[in-house]
Amino acid sequence: MNQDLRTLCKDAEEQEKPRLNSGHRARFSERLHQEVPERKPRPILFFVKIAAVLFIMISIGVYFFVNKEVRLPKEDTTLVKSASKTDLQEISLGDLSPDLKKVENYYLATINLELAKLEVSQENKDLVDGFMERLADLNIEYQRLNKELNTIGPNDQTISALIQNLQLRLRLLQKLKDTLNELKSSKNETAISI
Repeated sequence: MNQDLRTLCKDAEEQEKPRLNSGHRARFSERLHQEVPERKPRPILFFVKIAAVLFIMISIGVYFFVNKEVRLPKEDTTLVKSASKTDLQEISLGDLSPDLKKVENYYLATINLELAKLEVSQENKDLVDGFMERLADLNIEYQRLNKELNTIGPNDQTISALIQNLQLRLRLLQKLKDTLNELKSSKNETAISI
């Protein structure tokens, strides 16, 4: 009984540890790889990530471009010395609330993006010119509604008319885009059938 307790405990622990059969680890890892194969990175996902980053960068650029254009007329009005103080403080839809500013910026950015995407050629120039005339009329109406907003003051009818004007301009551009795509596809179909 003169044995050291530390050595007895270590020996007991080593005897209680289960021993693995030979080749057990190799069989386990092989079976694991069969059940759960390793995932390979998908190249499509990589391109989707790149496209998402480019879309965000373009959206931010359009946002700043639209804000820069909106601020230019306000800076010009501050240069006029004979104008009264109320004339200098023109308000727009975005000045009424942060939510309306987001709505206005969204529509203006989307409209500018759609305009940038248009493919104008000699065949579709007349069609595009017709749509652009309607778009110019809507833009003039938007400016008139903005003047009304400044003279009468903000009310629900003017605000909803401004938003509807922006929506109508966007729908008009989307309709133009769809018409151009249909025209392009019909030309492709006639070229293929010939």
